[in-house]
Formats: sequence, C-alpha cells, structure tokens
Amino acid sequence: MPITHLGHAELVVTDLAASRAFFTDIIGLQVSEEREGTVFLRAWQDWDHHTLQLTEGPESGLAHLGWRVPAKADADEIRTRLEGRGITVEERAGAGNDGHGDSYRFTTPGGLPFELYWEVEYFQAEGDQVSRMASHPSRIPLTGAAPRRFDHVTFIADDVVAEQEFLTEVLGIRHNYFVKDTEGVRWGSWLSCNNVSHETAVTRNAAQTGGLLHHIAYYADTVDEVTKAASILVDHGFELEWGPGKHGTSGATFLYFREPSGNRVEIWTGGMLIFDPDWKAIEWGPEIGHLGNSMWGTPLPDSFREGTRLGEPEKVA
Repeated sequence: MPITHLGHAELVVTDLAASRAFFTDIIGLQVSEEREGTVFLRAWQDWDHHTLQLTEGPESGLAHLGWRVPAKADADEIRTRLEGRGITVEERAGAGNDGHGDSYRFTTPGGLPFELYWEVEYFQAEGDQVSRMASHPSRIPLTGAAPRRFDHVTFIADDVVAEQEFLTEVLGIRHNYFVKDTEGVRWGSWLSCNNVSHETAVTRNAAQTGGLLHHIAYYADTVDEVTKAASILVDHGFELEWGPGKHGTSGATFLYFREPSGNRVEIWTGGMLIFDPDWKAIEWGPEIGHLGNSMWGTPLPDSFREGTRLGEPEKVA
C-alpha cells in the first residue's frame, strides 16, 4: 500500500477564537503556527508540523484530509488510477506553506475531500516545549486532556460499499471490518493503511443526502485519560454526546463531544492492532452489530447520525 498513514485534517470552524481555545485549553493540543484566519495544531507526540488545521469559514466541516505517501512516484501512481476512474486531480504547490511540500487534491465519488503529500515539515520544539525525552517531539502539556497523537477521521456517505471499494481498490486502504443491519445493508466500514484498527471509516447516511464529516479523533494512552477528559469537558461547561463507552469492533474505549463550532470530536484509547498481511475484513452481522457499536450497551444518541459539511469553505465576497 503506497499510502503510509493518515497525516492531518483541516477543520472549518465558524468561531476560530472559540475553537482554538477549546482545542488548546480543553483538549490540550499545542499551536505550531498561526496565520490570519487559520491555526495549526498538534498533539504532543505528533511528529509533523501539524495534524489539525483550523480555518475560519461560514459553515463548519472538513476542508480536506491529508494522507502521506513515501514519494512523489507513489502519489503519481495513485493519480493515474484516480484519473482512470474519471477523478479530477488538482496539483498544489506546497513550498512550506501548509507544513508539507507539493500535493495532489481530489474528491472521492462519495464526496470525501482528500490530499496526497510526500514531503513533510517536521515540528521543532522551542523553549519550554522542548522535552527531556528523545522520543517526545515536545513536552506533555500540563493542561487539558493532552492526547498522545492524531488517530482517525470518520465520514458519512450514501453508499458505504461503493465508497469502501473505491478507498481499497484505488487508494489501497485496507478494509478491516464492517457492520450490517437486519436487512443486510452495510452501515459502516473501517479501514487503515497500517496496523491500527482504522484510520478512516465510512458510515451510512440514512437520509441519502451526500457525504459529511462525522468526526475527527485523537488517541489517549489509557481509559483513565479518557474519563478524565470527560470530567474536564463537563466541568468546563461542555456536553458529552456519547460515552464513555466501548466499541466491540475495534475494542477501543470512546468519548464523543462537539467543539464550539459544531464539529464532532472523539478521544479514545485501546483498539486492536493488525499485523496479518493476508487480513480479511471481519463481518459484524445484524445479530451482533449493536455490540460492535456499543459493547457495553451505552445508548446511541439520535444526534450521532448527524455530520458537518465537506469541502473547502466558500469564499466570502
């Protein structure tokens, strides 16, 4: 698989100041760079310049999701497959402006806005951010939930099967497990490029109104850190949408909530690791699908079917 890992997400937020404060003070991410109208952030063991970009816009959502490939030749190979499927690929000059070099951007058939890049700008800690630990690109923050790293992004799409097959056949992202309902309709597929349980997922849009962002996720070390995050959120006036709970599919402990501009965020921990090169996707049939979503029976809220917009923010005249 030429894609090595998920790299970063660009969230569009309607209130940049409030969202910035939330991700730094409550979640515990660190600012790596700020410009007018945008902020770049990362978790303490994210090695790249950033894993999250907040860009101010009129409607909240996801502008793009970045995937790292080893070299331009790998991106070119994928570009050939994309164009063979009739997908338009846009070349973007990086020149260090986005924390990485040149890139290719495109939109999948289901409406997911993706980017491929191959040259990375690594984060360089300065001053009191410098850690004593050689394996820590920066110190562990003293505030907020302080997750270790960026983990995954989940989408909503009209046709889960078609989108999963595109992601696997064209982009080479391995299909790890999926859930079907009582009528045999696939409600979700989870995929990754490496040994983690998933780096992205596609869940079914019951309303059939097109692609949406479901959530972005950061990884914490322990269940205690997830429950601490829940307490921090509630104590500072934020509501929990779902959890703490446990997904049977991945085995991860989860917590979902909304940031001030309305985008859904998850902090989670655990999750199975996959090392088998001949892995075949696991089916969670209707008789156990509810356990795949919620192993402990934590009720799924109606709001969990909702999402936010996909695509770059519209230009304001």
